[in-house]
Amino acid sequence: MDATALGFRNGAFDMVVCIQNGICAFRIDPRTLLREALRVTRPGGRLLFSSYSEAFWPHRLLWFERQAEEGLVGEIDYAETAPGEIVCKDGFRSGTLSADEFTQLCGQVGVQPKIVEVDQSSVFCEITVPSAA
Repeated sequence: MDATALGFRNGAFDMVVCIQNGICAFRIDPRTLLREALRVTRPGGRLLFSSYSEAFWPHRLLWFERQAEEGLVGEIDYAETAPGEIVCKDGFRSGTLSADEFTQLCGQVGVQPKIVEVDQSSVFCEITVPSAA
């Protein structure tokens, strides 16, 4: 299903979860994704998004290198890849959102996040849907 135009009624869910960096890997505008997740979550419900911590970069790059060796993703384009962003020669691209970027994104759509970094690997953004959403 298209994550920017979900086929669910408004307020259909108590919780919407988009983890494992889906917010950066879908190749869609994160504001549009967040607004749609807010739309399908009931007032008082929660959203949970996650991305990778800056400290996790060496592990993430190694994981992608192993996936590329197995042919599961395209060859890594090291000229374009930089800390926080993986770029493959087949066109795949995945960035990250930092705690500050999650906060800024939430501000752009008018919600207040709770941001937590766990084990220097993941940044979690939790949002409780306001009554007027």
